Amino acid sequence: MSTFDSTKIALTDVIKEIQDGKIQLPDFQRGWVWDEEHVRSLLISIARSFPVGAVMFLSTGGNVKFQMRPIENVELEDHTIEPERLILDGQQRLTSLTQVLALDKPVKTFNEKKKKINRYYYIDIENALLDDGFEDSFHAVDEDRLVKTNFGRDVVLDLTSAQKECEVFYFPCNQILNSDSWEEDLQQFCPEKFPEYMRFRKLVLNAFRNYHIPVIALGKSTSKEAVCLVFEKVNTGGVTLSIFELVTASFAAENYNLRDDWYGSKKRKTKGRKRKIKEEAILESVEPSDFLQSISLLNTYAMRQKDFENGKTGKAASAVSAKRVSILALTLGDYLKWADKAENGFMLAAKFLRKECFYGTRDLPYRTQLVPLATVLSILQERWLEPIIYDKLSRWFWCGVLGELYGGAVETRIANDMEELLDYIDSEGPLPKTIYEADFQSSRLDTLRTRNSAAYKGLNTLVLRGNAKDFFWKESVQQLDFEEVALDIHHIFPKAWCEDEEITPEVFNSILNKTPISYKANRMIGRKAPSVYLKSLQQHKNVSLNDEEMNEILTSHFINPAALRCDDFYAFYENRRAQLLELVEGAMGKKIRKPVEGEYEKSEIEDQYEEE
Repeated sequence: MSTFDSTKIALTDVIKEIQDGKIQLPDFQRGWVWDEEHVRSLLISIARSFPVGAVMFLSTGGNVKFQMRPIENVELEDHTIEPERLILDGQQRLTSLTQVLALDKPVKTFNEKKKKINRYYYIDIENALLDDGFEDSFHAVDEDRLVKTNFGRDVVLDLTSAQKECEVFYFPCNQILNSDSWEEDLQQFCPEKFPEYMRFRKLVLNAFRNYHIPVIALGKSTSKEAVCLVFEKVNTGGVTLSIFELVTASFAAENYNLRDDWYGSKKRKTKGRKRKIKEEAILESVEPSDFLQSISLLNTYAMRQKDFENGKTGKAASAVSAKRVSILALTLGDYLKWADKAENGFMLAAKFLRKECFYGTRDLPYRTQLVPLATVLSILQERWLEPIIYDKLSRWFWCGVLGELYGGAVETRIANDMEELLDYIDSEGPLPKTIYEADFQSSRLDTLRTRNSAAYKGLNTLVLRGNAKDFFWKESVQQLDFEEVALDIHHIFPKAWCEDEEITPEVFNSILNKTPISYKANRMIGRKAPSVYLKSLQQHKNVSLNDEEMNEILTSHFINPAALRCDDFYAFYENRRAQLLELVEGAMGKKIRKPVEGEYEKSEIEDQYEEE
């Protein structure tokens, strides 16, 4: 059975209902953004009786409740009035028409640079009656109703009174739907123009007065999920509506300010969960949608456990979910029940990540992986520190990172991991999919070239947490980072040297030839061969290292000192591949096939990348 009807409604009736508050906006609708040119174009289309597209309304009074507001610039006399319909599609058009045609105040719009401006709209009657002048007959003027030239010094058009409007024969657009008053003024001040005006009224004004708008009406039985889906589908040209905005609007109907709960409010003296969570640097990127996903996971997991207790199995039991439909199904009671628990989970996630040597959000491989991690930790509480449990968490985390499984759409993986990880921890259940599906090929090391990759960030952290020491400062690089000493990504064999040796960028830009060191050390290395820059560094008066001491530092970066000191790029490359793969194996808890010594010859490496 269809949940909608289609019909046509007179423009005059729609505008009156908007003014009376019978038609309003759901609060999740964004503000009015049309510029004056869009408005002018719309007016011209209606004056010519051209179609301007259908609008979509949702009937109120059903189970779906949103906080409502009148459209831009409309002030209701009775603020308690309950609307009969909400605008889902057509906000910009209906707001434009209501402001221009029905309000006795300037239209709040934007210029071509998106700067807020106030405008009155007029029709040049003489131009409108010309065959070729219609397009140029609609004008927007400043709110002082003066059109000026010469940098504002000369007034070329004065519309500051009804008499002056009549004299220049400019019709105010806010009189289109009811022109009685202006017609009386015209009869008084310029009666000779009245016959021409009547021709204008018949041609232009009646086009507005007789115009009907196609309407798609959704019934009051339409579900919240369907409303939100429809809204997104018909607003493909705009910014996708966030799940947080939808839930905020839904809770507002129950007098709960979700925005204040997340962002805080100075006015209402609330700190907000965002501020508390983002006190942890590693959580700086957490979005309100992540928080809602965690709450949805907790809520649906509890429902599933209850279903199990009641004897339900398989598909009969509720599914654990972090999808939009599950978030939209959250009641205010659900949110209040789980919000504090979810918040604590994110704080515990920060502690876990610090133990894994992640300190700043720029180093976090996947923001999305925080959701199942935080949710699981919120349930485990202090148990997460138990060695066996911690090892399982760590293995799952690194499999997600190095297996690169948390990119793209991951709502299903998030839910599966949350449930499977808890089962794996508490009852020695099967391995979570993220662990057994994770795969890392030796060749992936060749293609990891930028910090944009999750696996790159993960490997970089694995190197740092092995206590890699700086070439200049001789201290832990990670400690230097913590103390905000400028860091750099160092080409172990410098880029310029590699180019001189005709080593391809695809090879020398690999993570195998990169390691984090201080900016100061990197600048001292420059374009020199390793054998040269190592000697220079060791002899620097503020460094002063013998070969053994420098070799120890190189080894902390999983670099073969012998290969580096004799400038043997390919021996170094193969050796570091083997060492980094051992790091990957240790983190993922699974064996990875490593190339045997001498497997990659110079020509083979180059050929491999030339084919890509």
